Amino acid sequence: MYTPEGVVDTGRMPTDALLDRFLTGLTPLDPVAVWAHGSLGAGDYQEGRSDLDLIAVLPRPATARTAWRLGLLHARLRAEPLAGLLHCTYLSPDTVADPDQRHLTWAHQQLFKRTVTPVTRRELHSFGRVLHGESPEQLLPPVPDRELHAFVVRDQREFWRPHVHRAELWSQDVWVDLGLITFARATVTLREGRLITKRQALDELPALGAPGEVVEDITERRYGNRARPAVTGEWTARRAELTRGYLGPAIDTLVASYS
Repeated sequence: MYTPEGVVDTGRMPTDALLDRFLTGLTPLDPVAVWAHGSLGAGDYQEGRSDLDLIAVLPRPATARTAWRLGLLHARLRAEPLAGLLHCTYLSPDTVADPDQRHLTWAHQQLFKRTVTPVTRRELHSFGRVLHGESPEQLLPPVPDRELHAFVVRDQREFWRPHVHRAELWSQDVWVDLGLITFARATVTLREGRLITKRQALDELPALGAPGEVVEDITERRYGNRARPAVTGEWTARRAELTRGYLGPAIDTLVASYS
C-alpha cells in the first residue's frame, strides 16, 4: 500500500491511490515540496468525509501554461472516488513568504486564486505532513501569535457573524458543522494559543454552551458508524434555529473579549 513520506498509513486504499496518482501527475512540474494540512495532517482524517487539504510548492510562480497543466492533472484524477475532496494550493519559493499573496488553487472542481491563511500556515508548522520534498520549516516563515489571533478574530467578526443572519444557509449540514466547529477552534486558539482538530472542537462545544442536540448531530454524521434515521424538515429547521441563536451572541462575546 502506498504511503507518502511522513503520512501515517491510514490503511485506506482510495486515499492512498488518489495521493499516489496526484503526486505522480505533479512530477513533471518538479515540485519543491508537497504538504498535507487540515485533518490529514492533524491525524483526524475520516475517509470519504474529510477533505484532502494540500499545499504544493512549485519551483516558479504559476503561469497560464502552469494553470492549464494543473487543470488537466486534476481533470484526470476525477475517476478516483475521492477526487472531489482533494484541494491543493500552489505556491512558489518567490511567493511563499507573502501572507497576502493570492495563489493558484484547485478546490470544488475548479481553479481560482486565494491566500494561504495564517491558520493554515500555523497548521503546517504545527502538524503539517511532508508528502514530498522540503519541510514547511525550511520554506515557510513562522506565524507570529499576534498575526494568528488577529486573523481569527477578523474571520469570526467579518465572515461568520454576518452569515449568521442568512437563514437560508443554515439548513445545510456544511454551514452548521463548520460554523460551530470553527467557533470552537477560534475560541481555543484565542484563549490558549493552540490549534485543535475538528474532533477536539466538538468535544469543546458543550462546555462553551453550544446546543447539545446539534453537537450530537454533527458528531454522529462526521464520526458515527450507525445508520442514521431520515432527516426531517422539522429537525433541519430546528437545528438551524438553535445554531443561529447560539452562534450570533457567542461570536459577539468572543470578538468583544479578544479584539
